[in-house]
Amino acid sequence: MSRSPVQVFAELNAPPSRPPVRVMGRAVVLGGSVAGLLAARVLSEHADSVVIVDRDDLHSTGARPGVPQGTQLHALLPGGLVHLERLFPGFRELALRSGAVEAVPAARRNYLDGRVKVVVPDDADSLAGTRPLLEGLIRELVLRLPNVKTVTARATGLVFDGDAVTGVRYEAGGAPGVEPGELVVDAMGRSSRLSDWLAQAGWDRPVTQRMTVHLNYATALFRRPVADPEHAVVLAIHTPGTGRSADVAGAAFFAVEDGRWMAMMAGYGDSHPGRTAEDFTRRLREQFPPEFGEVADSGMIGDVQTYHHADSRRRDFHALRRMPAGLVAVGDAVASFNPVYGQGMTAAAMHAACLSAYLRSGPDLGVPARDFLELQKVVVDAAWSTSTSADLALPHVHGPYPRGYRFTSWVSRQIVAATVTDVAVARRFNQVVSMREHPQTLATPAVILRALRSARRRP
Repeated sequence: MSRSPVQVFAELNAPPSRPPVRVMGRAVVLGGSVAGLLAARVLSEHADSVVIVDRDDLHSTGARPGVPQGTQLHALLPGGLVHLERLFPGFRELALRSGAVEAVPAARRNYLDGRVKVVVPDDADSLAGTRPLLEGLIRELVLRLPNVKTVTARATGLVFDGDAVTGVRYEAGGAPGVEPGELVVDAMGRSSRLSDWLAQAGWDRPVTQRMTVHLNYATALFRRPVADPEHAVVLAIHTPGTGRSADVAGAAFFAVEDGRWMAMMAGYGDSHPGRTAEDFTRRLREQFPPEFGEVADSGMIGDVQTYHHADSRRRDFHALRRMPAGLVAVGDAVASFNPVYGQGMTAAAMHAACLSAYLRSGPDLGVPARDFLELQKVVVDAAWSTSTSADLALPHVHGPYPRGYRFTSWVSRQIVAATVTDVAVARRFNQVVSMREHPQTLATPAVILRALRSARRRP
């Protein structure tokens, strides 16, 4: 690839430069996750028909059983909202009419170790809403497409013809079936069996990288008496090693649909904060800024929902020396990250942008999708570096450490600290963490110098 990762990232976040072209008759998507739905939306412009295979009935409403983390707090980063608006013009307005809450820069408040961070006035807007609401809207819009249909079934394997994948095998109600396709997209999430299927058919298995984080989530809903709160999104992060509530990594609450607050608390390792209603509300009042206590006092709705995320992982399909044609993977099936950084849905949207750019080039589907894999690698590398570099600072995480980690982590700490008071540094930082810019744009001499100057002025 002749372009730098920064250039590729910028191009993926820009409107497509080429029109869509029909390159196939039928495409099959395994999994009706957000990543699978967005892939199906892209494929609808390039295939005569698209089939989504999922164990859940995608025409039902509400939370899907196949999304165990669906009850937890989710973030749709500004970078992801841009892509959704591009794929579904009017998505923002539809989401707002459906109950999502718009979080303009002034309506978002961030704390770092108890200090409120500066507001970036020209930052991008974001949306707050529950995962079932946002995913449900995406699913509804995709299933309206005339050339998209669903099959409620469990995928059991791939169909090969020589060096190409030509379809998928599935089981529905105990009966086997086959769905042919010129392109198969794996969107089966962290539990994807694609690696096993490739190995069983004599192909190479992609190397899987893991970083153990042992994140423990607890999320609860509270009544929101004010329809238009001053702050719709509030986050409070505790830096590892500061001694501030060492057993709680941080907390956040969002205004969500139906007049509710959704609040989250996270801990690592043996720390399981907020597993009971009493512990959850007590910690909100005692260990976080006053806004959290106000949410706790508004009254909890229902029970606390918990979730455990053992590790971040990535499957390096791009590094395979042998890869069949007619096959790609997207979303968590490729890489899943520590969810505390909120990258999941936005990364899925960017994988869809990679697929769009690849198909708009009019590729030969009879050969491995190397061009797609190279684009996707840029996105995966960016999200992976952002999340794992922060995870390596956790006391219970012990590598693997990249070359020069000690120096780069020191620089990162200066930049993060500068976001508390320096608008310019905070603006660039927000661009990167919301996946609108590549992380390399944050490690420029100008940004580092501003961060160091800010450090000299800090008490």
